[in-house]
Amino acid sequence: MSKKAKIITHNILVLSAVSLFTDIASEMLYPIMPIYLKTIGFSIVLIGVLEGFAEATAGLSKGYFGNLSDKTGTRLPFIQIGYLLSAISKPMMALFTYPLWIFFARTIDRLGKGIRTGARDALLSDEATPATKGRVFGFHRSMDTLGAVIGPSLALIYLAYHPDDYKTLFYIAFLPGLISIGFTFLIKENRVRQRTSLQQSKTGWLDFLNYWETSPPLYRKLSTALLIFTLFNISDVFLLLKIKEAGLGDTSAIGAYIFYNLIYAISSYPLGSLADRIGIKKILVSGLILFAIVYVGMAYANSNSVFLVLFAIYGVYAAATEGIAKAWITNICHPDDTATAIGTFTAFQSIATLLASSFAGLIWFYAGASTTFLLSGIIALVVAIYISRFNN
Repeated sequence: MSKKAKIITHNILVLSAVSLFTDIASEMLYPIMPIYLKTIGFSIVLIGVLEGFAEATAGLSKGYFGNLSDKTGTRLPFIQIGYLLSAISKPMMALFTYPLWIFFARTIDRLGKGIRTGARDALLSDEATPATKGRVFGFHRSMDTLGAVIGPSLALIYLAYHPDDYKTLFYIAFLPGLISIGFTFLIKENRVRQRTSLQQSKTGWLDFLNYWETSPPLYRKLSTALLIFTLFNISDVFLLLKIKEAGLGDTSAIGAYIFYNLIYAISSYPLGSLADRIGIKKILVSGLILFAIVYVGMAYANSNSVFLVLFAIYGVYAAATEGIAKAWITNICHPDDTATAIGTFTAFQSIATLLASSFAGLIWFYAGASTTFLLSGIIALVVAIYISRFNN
Protein backbone atom coordinates (compact mmCIF):
# COMPACT_ATOMS: atom_id res chain seq x y z
CA MET A 1 0.00 0.00 0.00
CA SER A 2 1.41 3.40 -0.95
CA LYS A 3 2.26 6.16 1.50
CA LYS A 4 -0.48 8.26 -0.02
CA ALA A 5 -3.10 5.54 0.51
CA LYS A 6 -1.94 4.68 4.02
CA ILE A 7 -1.61 7.91 6.00
CA ILE A 8 -0.83 6.43 9.43
CA THR A 9 2.11 4.18 8.52
CA HIS A 10 4.00 1.64 10.64
CA ASN A 11 6.64 4.17 11.69
CA ILE A 12 4.04 6.79 12.63
CA LEU A 13 2.20 4.25 14.81
CA VAL A 14 5.42 3.14 16.50
CA LEU A 15 6.70 6.68 17.09
CA SER A 16 3.31 7.63 18.51
CA ALA A 17 3.44 4.65 20.89
CA VAL A 18 6.96 5.67 21.95
CA SER A 19 5.77 9.19 22.70
CA LEU A 20 2.68 7.90 24.52
CA PHE A 21 4.65 5.80 27.01
CA THR A 22 7.38 8.42 27.41
CA ASP A 23 4.78 11.04 28.24
CA ILE A 24 3.06 8.71 30.71
CA ALA A 25 6.39 8.46 32.53
CA SER A 26 7.16 12.20 32.37
CA GLU A 27 3.67 13.47 33.18
CA MET A 28 3.32 11.01 36.07
CA LEU A 29 6.02 13.08 37.76
CA TYR A 30 5.04 16.57 36.52
CA PRO A 31 2.49 17.38 39.27
CA ILE A 32 4.71 16.11 42.09
CA MET A 33 8.17 17.23 40.90
CA PRO A 34 8.20 20.60 42.77
CA ILE A 35 6.79 18.94 45.90
CA TYR A 36 9.40 16.16 45.78
CA LEU A 37 12.25 18.62 45.29
CA LYS A 38 11.10 20.64 48.29
CA THR A 39 10.96 17.48 50.46
CA ILE A 40 14.63 16.73 49.69
CA GLY A 41 15.72 20.25 50.60
CA PHE A 42 15.46 22.28 47.39
CA SER A 43 14.40 25.91 47.84
CA ILE A 44 12.09 27.65 45.37
CA VAL A 45 15.10 29.55 43.99
CA LEU A 46 17.10 26.35 43.50
CA ILE A 47 14.15 24.66 41.79
CA GLY A 48 13.97 27.63 39.41
CA VAL A 49 17.70 27.43 38.67
CA LEU A 50 17.42 23.67 38.10
CA GLU A 51 14.54 23.97 35.65
CA GLY A 52 16.15 26.91 33.88
CA PHE A 53 19.44 25.09 33.40
CA ALA A 54 17.66 21.92 32.23
CA GLU A 55 15.52 23.82 29.70
CA ALA A 56 18.54 25.75 28.37
CA THR A 57 20.33 22.42 27.84
CA ALA A 58 17.32 21.02 26.00
CA GLY A 59 17.03 24.14 23.87
CA LEU A 60 20.61 24.26 22.63
CA SER A 61 20.79 20.49 22.12
CA LYS A 62 17.64 20.49 19.94
CA GLY A 63 19.37 22.72 17.41
CA TYR A 64 22.70 20.89 17.49
CA PHE A 65 21.36 17.34 17.24
CA GLY A 66 18.74 18.30 14.66
CA ASN A 67 21.53 19.69 12.49
CA LEU A 68 23.68 16.62 13.15
CA SER A 69 20.81 14.32 12.14
CA ASP A 70 20.54 16.06 8.77
CA LYS A 71 24.30 16.05 8.21
CA THR A 72 24.69 12.35 8.97
CA GLY A 73 21.51 11.46 7.09
CA THR A 74 20.17 9.36 9.97
CA ARG A 75 17.23 9.63 12.36
CA LEU A 76 16.96 6.40 14.32
CA PRO A 77 20.11 6.60 16.53
CA PHE A 78 19.10 10.04 17.77
CA ILE A 79 15.58 8.84 18.52
CA GLN A 80 16.78 5.77 20.43
CA ILE A 81 19.47 7.55 22.45
CA GLY A 82 17.14 10.46 23.24
CA TYR A 83 14.36 8.29 24.61
CA LEU A 84 16.86 6.08 26.48
CA LEU A 85 18.31 9.06 28.36
CA SER A 86 14.86 10.32 29.33
CA ALA A 87 13.87 6.88 30.63
CA ILE A 88 16.93 6.29 32.81
CA SER A 89 16.73 9.82 34.26
CA LYS A 90 13.52 8.92 36.16
CA PRO A 91 14.98 6.42 38.69
CA MET A 92 18.17 8.51 38.84
CA MET A 93 16.13 11.34 40.41
CA ALA A 94 15.19 9.06 43.32
CA LEU A 95 18.44 7.11 43.66
CA PHE A 96 20.36 9.93 45.37
CA THR A 97 19.19 13.31 46.67
CA TYR A 98 22.42 15.31 46.46
CA PRO A 99 21.78 18.63 44.61
CA LEU A 100 24.54 18.02 42.03
CA TRP A 101 23.16 14.54 41.30
CA ILE A 102 19.62 15.91 40.89
CA PHE A 103 20.97 18.57 38.50
CA PHE A 104 22.76 15.84 36.54
CA ALA A 105 19.68 13.58 36.36
CA ARG A 106 17.33 16.39 35.34
CA THR A 107 19.81 17.57 32.69
CA ILE A 108 20.06 14.01 31.32
CA ASP A 109 16.27 14.01 30.90
CA ARG A 110 16.17 17.31 29.01
CA LEU A 111 19.24 16.40 26.95
CA GLY A 112 17.39 13.28 25.85
CA LYS A 113 14.52 15.44 24.64
CA GLY A 114 16.95 17.68 22.79
CA ILE A 115 18.66 14.76 21.06
CA ARG A 116 15.45 13.15 19.78
CA THR A 117 13.15 16.07 18.91
CA GLY A 118 14.48 17.14 15.50
CA ALA A 119 15.16 13.60 14.27
CA ARG A 120 11.77 12.29 15.45
CA ASP A 121 9.79 15.11 13.82
CA ALA A 122 11.85 14.76 10.65
CA LEU A 123 11.07 11.04 10.51
CA LEU A 124 7.37 11.83 10.95
CA SER A 125 7.68 14.31 8.09
CA ASP A 126 9.44 11.70 5.93
CA GLU A 127 6.45 9.40 6.41
CA ALA A 128 3.96 12.02 5.19
CA THR A 129 3.21 14.09 2.11
CA PRO A 130 2.48 17.84 2.16
CA ALA A 131 -1.22 16.97 1.91
CA THR A 132 -1.16 14.66 4.98
CA LYS A 133 1.17 16.52 7.39
CA GLY A 134 -1.71 17.82 9.50
CA ARG A 135 -3.09 14.34 10.13
CA VAL A 136 0.32 12.78 10.75
CA PHE A 137 1.47 15.40 13.27
CA GLY A 138 -2.03 15.58 14.72
CA PHE A 139 -2.15 11.82 15.32
CA HIS A 140 1.29 11.82 16.93
CA ARG A 141 0.39 14.79 19.11
CA SER A 142 -2.84 13.09 20.14
CA MET A 143 -1.02 9.97 21.32
CA ASP A 144 1.71 12.03 23.00
CA THR A 145 -0.85 14.11 24.89
CA LEU A 146 -2.84 11.05 25.91
CA GLY A 147 0.17 10.24 28.03
CA ALA A 148 -0.37 13.56 29.82
CA VAL A 149 -3.84 12.30 30.76
CA ILE A 150 -2.81 8.82 31.88
CA GLY A 151 0.38 9.82 33.72
CA PRO A 152 -1.05 12.33 36.23
CA SER A 153 -4.12 10.12 36.70
CA LEU A 154 -1.90 7.19 37.72
CA ALA A 155 0.05 9.48 40.06
CA LEU A 156 -3.15 10.68 41.73
CA ILE A 157 -4.38 7.09 42.20
CA TYR A 158 -1.05 5.98 43.67
CA LEU A 159 -0.80 8.94 46.05
CA ALA A 160 -4.38 8.36 47.22
CA TYR A 161 -3.23 5.01 48.62
CA HIS A 162 0.36 6.02 49.45
CA PRO A 163 0.33 9.70 50.52
CA ASP A 164 3.67 11.52 50.34
CA ASP A 165 5.48 8.49 48.86
CA TYR A 166 6.90 10.53 46.00
CA LYS A 167 10.17 8.66 45.61
CA THR A 168 8.49 5.37 44.61
CA LEU A 169 6.71 7.15 41.75
CA PHE A 170 10.08 7.88 40.13
CA TYR A 171 10.83 4.15 40.07
CA ILE A 172 7.34 3.33 38.77
CA ALA A 173 7.78 5.92 35.98
CA PHE A 174 10.78 3.92 34.75
CA LEU A 175 8.46 1.11 33.59
CA PRO A 176 6.60 3.02 30.83
CA GLY A 177 9.97 4.54 29.94
CA LEU A 178 11.36 1.03 29.33
CA ILE A 179 8.34 0.17 27.18
CA SER A 180 8.97 3.27 25.06
CA ILE A 181 12.59 2.23 24.52
CA GLY A 182 11.43 -1.21 23.40
CA PHE A 183 9.16 0.35 20.79
CA THR A 184 12.06 2.33 19.28
CA PHE A 185 13.57 -0.96 18.05
CA LEU A 186 10.49 -1.47 15.86
CA ILE A 187 11.15 1.74 13.89
CA LYS A 188 12.25 1.23 10.31
CA GLU A 189 14.34 4.02 8.86
CA ASN A 190 13.42 3.65 5.20
CA ARG A 191 14.70 6.81 3.59
CA VAL A 192 18.25 6.76 2.20
CA ARG A 193 20.03 10.12 2.07
CA GLN A 194 22.92 11.11 -0.14
CA ARG A 195 25.80 12.19 2.08
CA THR A 196 27.76 15.04 0.55
CA SER A 197 31.16 16.28 1.71
CA LEU A 198 29.34 19.17 3.41
CA GLN A 199 27.13 16.76 5.33
CA GLN A 200 30.16 14.79 6.50
CA SER A 201 31.92 17.89 7.87
CA LYS A 202 32.17 18.44 11.59
CA THR A 203 29.15 19.96 13.29
CA GLY A 204 29.73 22.77 15.80
CA TRP A 205 27.45 23.23 18.80
CA LEU A 206 25.93 26.42 17.36
CA ASP A 207 26.17 25.60 13.65
CA PHE A 208 22.40 25.24 13.49
CA LEU A 209 22.17 29.02 13.80
CA ASN A 210 23.52 29.28 10.24
CA TYR A 211 20.28 27.73 9.01
CA TRP A 212 18.40 30.87 10.01
CA GLU A 213 20.25 32.85 7.33
CA THR A 214 19.84 30.25 4.57
CA SER A 215 16.28 29.13 5.39
CA PRO A 216 13.27 30.08 3.22
CA PRO A 217 11.85 33.57 3.99
CA LEU A 218 8.48 32.10 5.00
CA TYR A 219 10.24 29.89 7.59
CA ARG A 220 11.82 32.97 9.18
CA LYS A 221 8.55 34.91 9.13
CA LEU A 222 6.54 32.08 10.66
CA SER A 223 9.21 31.23 13.24
CA THR A 224 9.58 34.88 14.29
CA ALA A 225 5.83 35.25 14.76
CA LEU A 226 5.57 32.04 16.79
CA LEU A 227 8.58 32.97 18.93
CA ILE A 228 7.05 36.36 19.78
CA PHE A 229 3.90 34.50 20.79
CA THR A 230 5.98 32.08 22.89
CA LEU A 231 7.56 34.97 24.79
CA PHE A 232 4.09 35.83 26.09
CA ASN A 233 2.73 32.27 26.30
CA ILE A 234 3.24 31.85 30.02
CA SER A 235 3.64 28.47 31.70
CA ASP A 236 0.55 26.39 32.44
CA VAL A 237 1.64 26.66 36.07
CA PHE A 238 0.25 30.22 36.07
CA LEU A 239 -3.14 28.95 34.88
CA LEU A 240 -3.20 26.47 37.73
CA LEU A 241 -2.09 29.22 40.12
CA LYS A 242 -5.05 31.32 38.95
CA ILE A 243 -7.37 28.42 39.78
CA LYS A 244 -5.87 28.10 43.24
CA GLU A 245 -6.20 31.85 43.82
CA ALA A 246 -9.91 31.46 43.06
CA GLY A 247 -10.19 28.99 45.95
CA LEU A 248 -9.89 25.57 44.27
CA GLY A 249 -7.72 22.90 45.93
CA ASP A 250 -4.73 20.91 44.66
CA THR A 251 -6.88 18.01 43.44
CA SER A 252 -9.08 20.39 41.42
CA ALA A 253 -6.01 22.03 39.91
CA ILE A 254 -4.51 18.69 38.83
CA GLY A 255 -7.96 17.61 37.61
CA ALA A 256 -8.17 20.74 35.45
CA TYR A 257 -4.74 19.94 34.00
CA ILE A 258 -5.83 16.38 33.18
CA PHE A 259 -9.09 17.65 31.64
CA TYR A 260 -7.18 20.14 29.44
CA ASN A 261 -4.89 17.37 28.18
CA LEU A 262 -7.84 15.08 27.49
CA ILE A 263 -9.47 17.73 25.27
CA TYR A 264 -6.07 18.35 23.67
CA ALA A 265 -5.61 14.64 22.89
CA ILE A 266 -9.14 14.19 21.55
CA SER A 267 -8.94 17.28 19.31
CA SER A 268 -5.47 16.88 17.78
CA TYR A 269 -6.19 14.38 15.02
CA PRO A 270 -9.54 15.88 13.88
CA LEU A 271 -7.97 19.35 13.71
CA GLY A 272 -4.96 17.95 11.85
CA SER A 273 -7.34 16.35 9.36
CA LEU A 274 -9.23 19.63 9.02
CA ALA A 275 -5.94 21.46 8.43
CA ASP A 276 -5.16 19.14 5.53
CA ARG A 277 -8.53 19.97 3.99
CA ILE A 278 -8.87 23.73 4.52
CA GLY A 279 -5.25 24.78 5.07
CA ILE A 280 -2.77 24.70 7.93
CA LYS A 281 -2.67 28.50 8.23
CA LYS A 282 -6.40 28.77 8.95
CA ILE A 283 -6.24 26.24 11.78
CA LEU A 284 -3.12 27.79 13.32
CA VAL A 285 -4.61 31.28 13.26
CA SER A 286 -7.87 29.97 14.73
CA GLY A 287 -5.87 28.32 17.52
CA LEU A 288 -4.14 31.58 18.40
CA ILE A 289 -7.50 33.35 18.52
CA LEU A 290 -8.78 30.67 20.91
CA PHE A 291 -5.72 31.26 23.08
CA ALA A 292 -6.56 34.97 23.21
CA ILE A 293 -10.13 34.16 24.26
CA VAL A 294 -8.92 31.85 27.04
CA TYR A 295 -6.41 34.33 28.46
CA VAL A 296 -8.77 37.29 28.37
CA GLY A 297 -11.33 35.04 30.03
CA MET A 298 -8.79 33.97 32.67
CA ALA A 299 -8.26 37.61 33.59
CA TYR A 300 -11.85 37.82 34.84
CA ALA A 301 -12.88 34.21 35.59
CA ASN A 302 -13.84 33.34 39.16
CA SER A 303 -16.20 30.34 39.01
CA ASN A 304 -15.69 26.60 38.48
CA SER A 305 -17.98 26.44 35.44
CA VAL A 306 -16.12 29.27 33.67
CA PHE A 307 -12.76 27.65 34.40
CA LEU A 308 -14.05 24.36 33.00
CA VAL A 309 -15.13 26.01 29.73
CA LEU A 310 -11.86 27.93 29.44
CA PHE A 311 -9.73 24.82 29.98
CA ALA A 312 -11.77 22.99 27.33
CA ILE A 313 -11.12 25.81 24.84
CA TYR A 314 -7.47 25.82 25.92
CA GLY A 315 -7.20 22.14 24.97
CA VAL A 316 -8.57 22.90 21.50
CA TYR A 317 -6.10 25.80 21.16
CA ALA A 318 -3.17 23.48 21.92
CA ALA A 319 -4.42 20.90 19.40
CA ALA A 320 -4.71 23.63 16.74
CA THR A 321 -1.17 24.95 17.21
CA GLU A 322 1.45 22.50 18.55
CA GLY A 323 1.53 19.77 15.90
CA ILE A 324 0.07 22.08 13.26
CA ALA A 325 2.98 24.53 13.54
CA LYS A 326 5.51 21.72 13.05
CA ALA A 327 3.53 20.38 10.09
CA TRP A 328 3.71 23.81 8.45
CA ILE A 329 7.43 24.19 9.15
CA THR A 330 8.21 20.80 7.59
CA ASN A 331 6.22 21.78 4.50
CA ILE A 332 8.24 24.99 4.14
CA CYS A 333 11.76 23.59 4.50
CA HIS A 334 13.69 21.28 2.15
CA PRO A 335 13.28 17.56 3.08
CA ASP A 336 17.01 17.23 3.77
CA ASP A 337 16.88 20.14 6.24
CA THR A 338 13.82 19.04 8.19
CA ALA A 339 15.57 18.09 11.45
CA THR A 340 17.65 21.27 11.33
CA ALA A 341 14.57 23.41 10.69
CA ILE A 342 12.63 21.81 13.54
CA GLY A 343 15.68 21.80 15.81
CA THR A 344 16.46 25.47 15.16
CA PHE A 345 12.87 26.56 15.78
CA THR A 346 12.44 24.46 18.93
CA ALA A 347 15.83 25.62 20.25
CA PHE A 348 14.73 29.26 20.02
CA GLN A 349 11.32 28.25 21.37
CA SER A 350 12.89 26.69 24.48
CA ILE A 351 14.80 29.89 25.20
CA ALA A 352 11.68 31.99 24.62
CA THR A 353 9.71 29.71 26.96
CA LEU A 354 12.37 30.19 29.61
CA LEU A 355 12.11 33.97 29.28
CA ALA A 356 8.30 33.87 29.16
CA SER A 357 7.93 32.54 32.68
CA SER A 358 10.32 35.19 33.99
CA PHE A 359 8.37 37.95 32.23
CA ALA A 360 5.09 36.56 33.51
CA GLY A 361 6.36 36.35 37.05
CA LEU A 362 7.48 39.98 37.01
CA ILE A 363 4.25 41.27 35.44
CA TRP A 364 2.19 39.17 37.86
CA PHE A 365 4.15 40.57 40.84
CA TYR A 366 4.02 44.23 39.81
CA ALA A 367 0.71 44.48 37.87
CA GLY A 368 -1.34 41.48 38.99
CA ALA A 369 -2.74 38.32 37.40
CA SER A 370 -5.36 40.06 35.24
CA THR A 371 -2.76 42.24 33.50
CA THR A 372 -0.57 39.19 32.87
CA PHE A 373 -3.37 37.26 31.17
CA LEU A 374 -4.69 40.26 29.23
CA LEU A 375 -1.25 41.08 27.80
CA SER A 376 -0.72 37.48 26.68
CA GLY A 377 -4.15 37.43 25.04
CA ILE A 378 -3.52 40.69 23.17
CA ILE A 379 -0.12 39.53 21.86
CA ALA A 380 -1.67 36.24 20.66
CA LEU A 381 -4.33 38.17 18.75
CA VAL A 382 -1.72 40.43 17.12
CA VAL A 383 0.36 37.39 16.07
CA ALA A 384 -2.78 35.69 14.69
CA ILE A 385 -3.56 38.74 12.54
CA TYR A 386 0.06 38.91 11.32
CA ILE A 387 0.16 35.20 10.33
CA SER A 388 -3.23 35.45 8.61
CA ARG A 389 -1.66 37.89 6.14
CA PHE A 390 0.97 35.38 4.96
CA ASN A 391 0.67 34.42 1.31
CA ASN A 392 1.09 30.69 2.05
